[in-house]
Amino acid sequence: MLVFKFGGASVKDAAGVINLAQIVSRYPKEKLLIVISAMGKMTNKLEELCKAYLNGEEEQVYLIFEAVKAYHFQIISDLFPNHQHPIYNDVANTFVEIDWLIEEEITDTPDYIYDQIVSIGEVISTKIIAAYLSEIGLKAKWLDARNFIQTDNNYREGNVNWEKTEAEIQQELLPLLDSFIGVTQGFIGGTSENFTTTLGREGSDYSAAIFSSCLNADSLTIWKDVPGVLNADPKWFDETERIPQLSYHDAIELAYYGATVIHPKTIKPIQNKNIPLFVRSFLNPDAEGTDITNAENHLPVPSFIFKVKQVLISIFPKDFSFIIEENLSDIFSLFHKHKVKINTMLNSAISFSVSIDEDPQKLQNLIEELSVQYRVKYNTGLELVTIRYYNQETIDRVTVNKNILLEVKSRHTCQIVMKDRDLNT
Repeated sequence: MLVFKFGGASVKDAAGVINLAQIVSRYPKEKLLIVISAMGKMTNKLEELCKAYLNGEEEQVYLIFEAVKAYHFQIISDLFPNHQHPIYNDVANTFVEIDWLIEEEITDTPDYIYDQIVSIGEVISTKIIAAYLSEIGLKAKWLDARNFIQTDNNYREGNVNWEKTEAEIQQELLPLLDSFIGVTQGFIGGTSENFTTTLGREGSDYSAAIFSSCLNADSLTIWKDVPGVLNADPKWFDETERIPQLSYHDAIELAYYGATVIHPKTIKPIQNKNIPLFVRSFLNPDAEGTDITNAENHLPVPSFIFKVKQVLISIFPKDFSFIIEENLSDIFSLFHKHKVKINTMLNSAISFSVSIDEDPQKLQNLIEELSVQYRVKYNTGLELVTIRYYNQETIDRVTVNKNILLEVKSRHTCQIVMKDRDLNT
């Protein structure tokens, strides 16, 4: 039993769908479930649509929605020259779900609306791909992930009900894989009231891990446009190295600190069942890639993770009293309330500093509420670099012409919040 996950980059056009089919056809004797993201950058586009709808920008809603439809129907036309093929009507009817929603006055919460709109990207991509696999003679079946991954009503960050999810997957999904290649969605789940939820941005990897765990799969393979897990993002380093083998522990650390190859929630479900995770290139399926297992080997080289558009917030008691457990509990509850995730933190006797992703609306609301009880300072436009298995040479490498605002070190990890140095002063 194998689980494959394909991201948006792998199915951004008709050529990508054809390539996916070629990869799948290499495993004719395996039970196979394929978990697929929205095509290309469609999640971003649907987020724009959602934002325009919530802001009452009717013309923008129309223009974005037409662009979304045109993009998908171009791929369908390239794959299915016969315009009488049922996939045309199937996808058109799926778009009607968005039509119905955006024609109504806004009565629901923004997070609920987001999930109902943005989730359509995965639904449509999987309908197209399941139809294409069937068209070329591969026995595929479209499966609705919302029937299997059961969550609470925490829209945009649904919490999985593992007991119900495992029961549904074991009882309803597993038997189907004896006869079909299953094609299902990443990123989405369903509530007990049959409303759609999403599992957090970039959550398709997590979906694949949930399915793998509940199916007791032999392995999970994530097909990417990179040769495996690299020790740094090629956007930041001219020379990078592929990491052939990685422990679950190090994979969790790298994902937690922001490595984009793997979603942070992915590892735990497969680690619990000791299911190996393979990261492979869909551009070169025969290449070795990276194997993530329970092996306790350390990374062979230091790894670098960069985050830009960071905000450093420093929080001080107004009366110069100590930052103690009671203060920290209060501070963390405010971060949780405003759904602001902390990327690194450091506390001293009378201050507590954190680095977060820059989100102007969340930042403003958080600062306003923190300022009621605390004195708050913050800097925007910063960078955060995390070095796993660091040494002084690696620190020096990333801090050239930088001013360091915060530095946190543990046994294996160093995190530095910094900004470009003004070389003219």
